[in-house]
Amino acid sequence: MSNIACSDTDQHAKNVAAAREQMLTERQFLFLAELFKALGDYTRVRILYALSLGELCVCALAEVLDMSQSAISHQLRLLRAAKLVRYRKEGKNVFYSLDDDHVRNLVSQGLDHISEQG
Repeated sequence: MSNIACSDTDQHAKNVAAAREQMLTERQFLFLAELFKALGDYTRVRILYALSLGELCVCALAEVLDMSQSAISHQLRLLRAAKLVRYRKEGKNVFYSLDDDHVRNLVSQGLDHISEQG
């Protein structure tokens, strides 16, 4: 629906058709936006980075990040809802880790990207 004229209208039409075929559904875009929203918080990114180093309990996360356990727990609930972290119970202790290698890769690739900016 653009008023911009391309010099090669045949190629333009092919490019538009190819892009439209590969577009995500509205639902997929909403989920992707929610993922990036979860990743767009300073505290949650710190938690994800700490967990990329290894499994930690809430009290260890609180100590590492110099925050209260209740603040950490609140953020962990949001990260669990976004399927970015998982937990396991061992007696009264709850240990958190990254949900899978995709999350580890997101953190790693984000770090790689910002290190290129330097």
